[in-house]
Amino acid sequence: MRLFTGLSIPQPVLETLTQVLDGLRPVARLNWSPPKNLHVTLKFIGSWADERLPELRETLSAIPKPGSFAVEISRFGFFPNPNLPNHFFAGVHAGTELGALAHSIDEALATLGCPREPRPYTPHLTLARIKGEDIRSLREHIASMINLHFGTFEATDFHLYLSRPGSRGSAYTILSSFPLAAGAAA
Repeated sequence: MRLFTGLSIPQPVLETLTQVLDGLRPVARLNWSPPKNLHVTLKFIGSWADERLPELRETLSAIPKPGSFAVEISRFGFFPNPNLPNHFFAGVHAGTELGALAHSIDEALATLGCPREPRPYTPHLTLARIKGEDIRSLREHIASMINLHFGTFEATDFHLYLSRPGSRGSAYTILSSFPLAAGAAA
């Protein structure tokens, strides 16, 4: 199975992002992410043996609990850089807790043989993948937008997701949830 950990996006923020995507899709013919798939990745795990799932869940449940924290979704960006982009994203802004959580997960999973992430953690929501398409009209549309704040939410837990590839893109299913506050129920 193919796995990753992440934060889910609450419905009110998801509704705002859906409206934003509805306005952007006609502007550029890209491989747009379905709103139901939007999430903040904490750690891409990749292929994982079914029989090792209990071990993975146990390790994730033992990660230090930072407590809940605010997450803001705002502005746009391009990876790996604005001049030669292959991903279009919405920015994710949080205090130090989000990066610390991603680091804790990365370190804990390294003990299970999952490779450490060599790049600095850059939280984002992937809105579309770019494969050489002309995005001038997208850039112009973004420059004309007045409100680039898409919502704020309180992160209270993170999830272990299963990713299933399909003909219309991947489908994500939450396998387990892990509270961010000590004593909170999963």
